[in-house]
Amino acid sequence: MKTRTDVLSELRTMLADVFAAKASGEAYGRLARAHGYVDGYMRALLDTGMCTKAELLEVVNAERERASGPALRAMAELGEQAA
Repeated sequence: MKTRTDVLSELRTMLADVFAAKASGEAYGRLARAHGYVDGYMRALLDTGMCTKAELLEVVNAERERASGPALRAMAELGEQAA
């Protein structure tokens, strides 16, 4: 049986793959299928009590931020990037 750490590591890998596929413009069908796998995996983690919703949201947010940067940026940061 996999440990909680193994399961969360696997989820992080799956999420990284989905975000990379989205960024590279992967075909909609493949991207939708990948989203479905991740959704099902997270549902199983919730149903088995291995993770809470808050924990899963934290993992998803961290992976999304790692792939795309922070969701919100200060206006000063945006000005610096444009220069």
